[in-house]
Amino acid sequence: MEAAAAAWHEEGDSPQDPEALVLTTFQEVQESLNATPHLLRLGRLFSETVLVEVDGQEIYLSFDQGRIASVTEGPSRKTPWRFALRTDGAALEEFWRARPEPGFHDIFGLVKIGRGRIDGDILCLVKNLRFFKEVMGLARMDEGKAA
Repeated sequence: MEAAAAAWHEEGDSPQDPEALVLTTFQEVQESLNATPHLLRLGRLFSETVLVEVDGQEIYLSFDQGRIASVTEGPSRKTPWRFALRTDGAALEEFWRARPEPGFHDIFGLVKIGRGRIDGDILCLVKNLRFFKEVMGLARMDEGKAA
């Protein structure tokens, strides 16, 4: 997790391959989630596929009883998803900082400032809101590494 987070947050450098970095970050979130018991308990009833689209790159997060069963790169017209979070790479980079700027601290904040969009079954998202927001926050950089 630390390697991908550090690559996102290096001063003055942009990642070599932003698409690969986003995919790698979500794969590391998958590992971190398995090591976070309170989130596994919180999401134990959540078994859906979520689309996260970053700068047009589609990533499908398939959850099974609160665990990320697979992280799959798209696009795919055959992969059904329940809801989608669409944003740009710069906004996601700011979202994943240890202390993001106002508006970038939350997925609904991204929508409010016009840097994100949520599509699909909003009821499913709202039912599992705390779980999904905390999973997205797992990629946040540690406070000590942000300085």
